[in-house]
Amino acid sequence: MTAYFIRRALFAVFVLWGAVTIVFLVLRLVPGDPAQLILGSDATQAEIAQLREQMGLNRPLAVQYGIYLGDVVRFDFGDSYRYHSDAMGLVTEKFPLTLQLAVVAMVIGLVLGVALGVLGALRVNRLADRIVSVFALLSQSMPSFWIGIMFILVFARQLHVLASGGHGGFDRLILPGVTLALPLVAVLIRLTRSGLLDVVHENYIQTARAKGLSERLVISQHAIRNALIPIVTVAGLEFGKLLGGAVIVETVFSWPGVGRLLIDSISARDYNVVQAAILLIAGGFVLINLIVDVLYGYLDPRIRLGR
Repeated sequence: MTAYFIRRALFAVFVLWGAVTIVFLVLRLVPGDPAQLILGSDATQAEIAQLREQMGLNRPLAVQYGIYLGDVVRFDFGDSYRYHSDAMGLVTEKFPLTLQLAVVAMVIGLVLGVALGVLGALRVNRLADRIVSVFALLSQSMPSFWIGIMFILVFARQLHVLASGGHGGFDRLILPGVTLALPLVAVLIRLTRSGLLDVVHENYIQTARAKGLSERLVISQHAIRNALIPIVTVAGLEFGKLLGGAVIVETVFSWPGVGRLLIDSISARDYNVVQAAILLIAGGFVLINLIVDVLYGYLDPRIRLGR
């Protein structure tokens, strides 16, 4: 198991290196002078040149990359040129709000996804199953930003029952939470339905029925319990995606998390904040994947043995 964990940890480090490298290249290859954008159109050439030197933009790209990797290793991302404070401090200050939104979306996704998946499996090829399948298809097909806008128009502008955005009470969490959760609901519906349909034909399920157990006990105590193993694994992986997917949802609902900070910083070409935010999101995603890999290795020895 130790060798398996080491392999997964090394792969996680490689993924993080790839993420920080891509961020570095994309930010510096985008057209436009960041120093000019930061200082504005009224800045003199001397002021722009001074800021470019301060940001290290006048050095060769390879030198910039080497300095950047050294800063990443030391977890030093410098100061934000827009907010004039520590870049990573800004990101970590916003991260709990993004995490709160992701947790709410995960709870909604698990409850709705598993419940509707079980309903579809128990009513296979019936009206309920068809309705659940159509709902899953629509949830996965519609983009999150469009769903969020529709929710705002209906529930906030027309019905006036929920807040349209911002951070505050639980009522402000519902719309962004549901918007972020819908793609996860679609994935879990399909996974639960297919997993349960595979399990109900196993011999131990037939044996439980032959013993005279009620159908409810057979499904809840035997079928669902064994079908949940891949669901737990996928749910862990999807939680990492929620952290990244929150970028769009936070922007639509004006949620003051890392996603909105990231979008604003990209628009302002605030390199330090963008790099810190993406590294934190990527690090969270990689850490969750590593935990899920190790957990699944314990659940299924064939994986950690490479079979």
